[in-house]
Amino acid sequence: MTISEQIKVLCVRNNISVSELARRLGTTPQNFNGKMRRESFSVVDMERIAEVTGTTFKREFVLRNGETV
Repeated sequence: MTISEQIKVLCVRNNISVSELARRLGTTPQNFNGKMRRESFSVVDMERIAEVTGTTFKREFVLRNGETV
């Protein structure tokens, strides 16, 4: 699943539109939709999305043996 698809699922589960998420992030829906099309989200962007939706963004590397870094 792409980041944009994950964001859409997050919006559905939080009963908000992608446009509403954009507004909560302080950007326009047009700019946010451009980021969605380009898949151009930074880690900071993802942390901010988590913050405004009341969720947690986890980032980690998973080694072949299952350990995480």
